[in-house]
Formats: sequence, structure tokens, C-alpha cells
Amino acid sequence: MFKKILIANRGEIALRVIRTCKEMDIKTVAVYSTADRESLHVRFADEAVCIGAAPSKESYLNIPRIISAAEITNADAIHPGYGFLSERAEFSAVCHEYGIKFIGPTPAMIEAMGDKANAKDTMRKAGVPVIPGSDGLLSSIEEGIKIAREIKYPVIVKATAGGGGKGMRIINEESEFKKAWDDAKREAGASFGNDSLYLEKFVEEPRHIEIQLVGDQYGKACHLSERDCSIQRRHQKLVEETPSPVVNQELRECMGEAAIKGAKAINYEGVGTIEFLVDKHGDFYFMEMNTRIQVEHPITEEVTDYDLIKEQIKVAAGVPISGRNYFPNLFAMECRINAEDPAHGFRPSPGKIINLHLPGGHGVRVDSHVYAGYTIPTNYDSMIAKLITTGQSREEVITRMKRALSEFVIEGVKTTIPFHLALMDNAIFRSGKFTTNFLETSFDFSQLK
Repeated sequence: MFKKILIANRGEIALRVIRTCKEMDIKTVAVYSTADRESLHVRFADEAVCIGAAPSKESYLNIPRIISAAEITNADAIHPGYGFLSERAEFSAVCHEYGIKFIGPTPAMIEAMGDKANAKDTMRKAGVPVIPGSDGLLSSIEEGIKIAREIKYPVIVKATAGGGGKGMRIINEESEFKKAWDDAKREAGASFGNDSLYLEKFVEEPRHIEIQLVGDQYGKACHLSERDCSIQRRHQKLVEETPSPVVNQELRECMGEAAIKGAKAINYEGVGTIEFLVDKHGDFYFMEMNTRIQVEHPITEEVTDYDLIKEQIKVAAGVPISGRNYFPNLFAMECRINAEDPAHGFRPSPGKIINLHLPGGHGVRVDSHVYAGYTIPTNYDSMIAKLITTGQSREEVITRMKRALSEFVIEGVKTTIPFHLALMDNAIFRSGKFTTNFLETSFDFSQLK
């Protein structure tokens, strides 16, 4: 087992990893930017190293500085968390070069799934259902139009290096194709330095369902059932739950088996998630694979009693997994608490937290790195907490979430708490019969003003 792990991240995920390391009797090293000098992950780690100024490229995305921090502290492993360098094949390769274990997949595995078009081709060959569309990247707009005519509109063009909804455009008819093509290429090039696009049939009335996976170094893989991430705004998740209200046991097992096929196709090592779109007929299609821990992993932990961070560390250390699959025996839901103003288009609201009270009680978990007096930087993602509730039924989870949200006090900045409170009372949400465009079509944001 590792003696010392450096966490190449910040905020709540860095603190989450530190907590598990302490329980495993593993020393920890925090790295931080000048903007995060007063962050809790710095305070609770055994050692801390400042790696640069506030901009991510000078700190959390700076591979040489992170490797230097690992070397001077004698860390024998690096946990990348999520975001930043967690899915960068180059970072995994450099760790290997310097004899530091990257707690995650190999560079080849990251590259295989990082390019969306290649990932789709890999999954198709493994027998995983994929959405009809182009075989790889589009060579021209004319090729895209030809394929769209064959599979019929609506279609969607996506950046192969994409994420977070960038470089993605829905096209309902041929007259819209050129503008959508130009806009997607421009945005993809600016966001990822790669403007290559591929095309898919646009799945109407979709649900966003993902399967949590774990694979070890010996070819075994298992799944921990599904999470429903359909409540999202501009492809950014806001609420996640498990089990999904639209997934029955038969579909759950089919999706789980398909996800394991995909993982075994690349001999996947570590924790990861395969994301599917499920249409109104219950058919599912591969969308992408995230080769890292997910923001929403706590809800899976709550319903399976399975510490995913601990398993991630054990797998990286060469410990084999049991290989058995896990199914939920409870219900759980996570609300992402962001420093944003939902009444005004989720406008960012950084600043100093004047007062803070975290909710508690049975079935309530809060993963957060903030405290009264903490100043939320302008440089990073706006998520400041994850509120998770667990119960015997979906109804109990929603009722408990309402209670916990009403106890959650954050003064000094605007947050998404009012949005979540309104959502918990929304009839369509409570029915479980919503799709990924629910917020755009069926939610009244004017009530928040």
C-alpha cells in the first residue's frame, strides 16, 4: 500500500480524498494555489505545497510543479480527483516516467476514451449500443449533411475533445446545418484547441443515465448500478439520484453488462463511469466514458455502502476486486450547491461567506470545503458543496432533501439553494417523468425572483 499520496486537486474532492487516506493510515500532501492558501484541504493534509498563482494553468494544470511537489515530499502516488488533470493522458504518463503511481487508468486507456469519436468506435466493436451517426470524425460539412440525410433529422454535431456542453449544436433541419457547423467548430477550437467534430442522431426525450464501474489490474470489472443525471442546465448537472425513476431491474442489468463490456474492451483499471442516453422507448446508447471519479459518486456510496475512493486507491496499489456487481438497497439524491444566482441565469457569485450552517440529521451528508469567513475565489468552478440525502424511498429522499435545504444557511453570497428548494416542490420532478431538457421547457425560473 502507498505510504504518501499527493492530491493534485482542490476543494471538496481534495478534502474527500484526504479523509479516506487518513482512515487508511496513508500520509497526504496537499498542493494549492495562492488563491487557496486558506482552503480546508491545505489545513487538513499532513503536508502542503504552494505550486503557483491563482490561474489554473500556473498551478493545478501545471504538471512540472505538481511532479516537483511530489518529489520533494517523497509522495509515491498522486490522486488527480476530477477535473483539472484527471483525464489528461500526458499527466498519467509523466507520473509513470517519474516512478509515481497515478491513481487512475493508464495513458492508453485515457486516450482511448478521451477522444469521443474513437471511444464510440471502440464501444461499437465491443458490442455496446451506440447512437447512429458518423464513423469517426467528419472530414467536411458535406459529409455531415450526407449522413444527416441518411439517419434523418434532428441530429447533433459534437466536438471530439468536448465536455461540459461546449462544441455541441443540435440541428433540426438542413437549413440550420452550416451555422451550427461553424459555431460548433469555432467553440470547440477555442475551448479545446481541437475543432474536429462528429455527428450523431439526436435522441429525443432522453434521460442521462450513467453506470459506475470499477476495474482492477487483473482484467476483472464490476458495476455499481446507475445514477440518473437528467436534471441539468446547458449540459451541466445540477441534481443526481439513484436508482433512476425510469430504470427497472431488467434495464439496470442490461446497462450494467454493456458497461462492463466497454470497460473490458480497454482492460480498464480504476474507477470510471460510462454514460448512456436512454430514450422514451427504454433503448439506451453509449455517450461517453469518464476515466475518473465523478462529482456525484457519493450517492452510489450511500446506497451500496462502498467507499469508491478507498477502492480507487486499493486498485491502484494492485489489490484485486471481488468482481461482483452492486445494486442499490436504498435511495439517494445529490444537489450541487453552487455559488451562483439562479434567479439571474445562474450568474456566478464569488465572495466571502459571512455565515454558514450545515444541515445534519439521519440520512444527510454534506461534502464541502467551505466555512464561515472563507472567500470563494473567482478562478475556479463555482461548486461549494454537495448535499446528499438517503432514504427508503424516493419520496422520503425528496422530503429529507427539502428539510436539509431549508436548514442550509450560507450568507454573503448567492447560491443555488433556492432553485433546489423550488425543484423539490415541482410536480413533474416529483413524478420522476422528466428529460434532460426539463429545465429549459418545464421549470418556471421567474418564481425565484
